[in-house]
Amino acid sequence: MAKYASKNAIIIFTILLISFLATVESQQFSRKLSQRSLGLRKEKLSHFRFYFHDIVSGPNATAIRIVEATRTNRTAATGFGDISMIDNPLTAGPERTSRLVGRAQGMYTSAGFNEMGLLMVMNYVFVEGKYNGSTLSIMGRNAVMSPVREMPIVGGSGLFRFARGYAEARTHSFNMNNGDAVVEFNLYVLHY
Repeated sequence: MAKYASKNAIIIFTILLISFLATVESQQFSRKLSQRSLGLRKEKLSHFRFYFHDIVSGPNATAIRIVEATRTNRTAATGFGDISMIDNPLTAGPERTSRLVGRAQGMYTSAGFNEMGLLMVMNYVFVEGKYNGSTLSIMGRNAVMSPVREMPIVGGSGLFRFARGYAEARTHSFNMNNGDAVVEFNLYVLHY
């Protein structure tokens, strides 16, 4: 009888020890992975060029002001504090009728009190070819009065997982009457 009790105690102790070790293991915060385990190959550099159509006027506007800072609009000509939500078309050429390659979805806000500067937070959602469904995320300052603006690419999804790089923006056209703009974007992207 004592022999069985001793065996049972060892079995119970072993089960408790394994349970404890499994619990400790499952509470681990991080672990190292190999790039290969995620299917990551050699990194490559790609260049993308497209046109961003910021349509703020008319019944089919793709950029809608969702917050207007009435307090600062009286003192800042820049619209400081205004926030616009966007779902802007991205096309292969500057014409609105050009082939659609994606959409810019996100928002921009006027972040400069004395100088026109936008904080851009958006995803480029691609619909063209092998990039269909993949996204690139941009977050940065757009000094819209500068001839060339540079914003960081902070990540992506799909074929752009672990992406990084930068976007250059150049105003192609701006309609002073209605505020609509077409901006040429050149993206330089490191991705797998």
